[in-house]
Amino acid sequence: MKIPRLIGVVHLGPLPGSPRYDWDLEAVIEAAVADAATLAAADFEAVIVENFGDAPFFSDQVPAATVAGLTAAVVAVGREISLPVGVNVLRNDAGAALAIAAATGASFIRVNVLAGMMITDQGPIVGRAAEVQRLRASLAPEVAVLADVFVKHAVPPPGLDIRQVAIDTVERGLADALVVTGPATGAPPGLAKLAELAGLVEVPILVGSGAEPASLESLLGSADGVIVGTSIKQDGVVTRRVDPDRATAFAQAFRKAIARNR
Repeated sequence: MKIPRLIGVVHLGPLPGSPRYDWDLEAVIEAAVADAATLAAADFEAVIVENFGDAPFFSDQVPAATVAGLTAAVVAVGREISLPVGVNVLRNDAGAALAIAAATGASFIRVNVLAGMMITDQGPIVGRAAEVQRLRASLAPEVAVLADVFVKHAVPPPGLDIRQVAIDTVERGLADALVVTGPATGAPPGLAKLAELAGLVEVPILVGSGAEPASLESLLGSADGVIVGTSIKQDGVVTRRVDPDRATAFAQAFRKAIARNR
């Protein structure tokens, strides 16, 4: 599939089985559908649904209850909007994400660590590109894989070079796009980091955190698109609902920045 350039994040509230779940899955799904509809009305190109409220996260395989809750949410979002829908199963369950995509018709998944290794608050997370790509080939070959490089809330082991990891993630991990973030949710990547990767690989590079309307022109000087969550929320608070005015302003600024960078 063609990789969307402007992807809005639908952050799910706590799902069944997670520590802060309040026993109202219907309310979680209703909020997700409303946020997705707001993003579609704001003229975003795609949305991605993730289990953001489930912290603390499992480093790898999530429980069946999480997969069931996410599947229900993705189905509901897909029925509400006609945009491509993506799936991100935090922290790094690409197998579950592919299964959900195959069952729901989702178009793409995001994988925090596809190749290499990162040290995270869940401990070491090791990329499983071999398993992921074989599962994709057998289960959902049309689903695109968006893979982070030096993902947020993590640090690389000594000796890992971001340029080599980016090349390996594409050429050996078979990622369809790379995602570049700052150190934490809502934090932008440095422009030097983006510039280092620009033109290095033959797949799109997406900014995965910290994009603001005012920074889009500079970010898109090196990147091809953005995944945005925090700055389009009410008052810029990640746990709140998507703000229609902020989402519309962001989409308009994005298109102006794309035009200026042609």
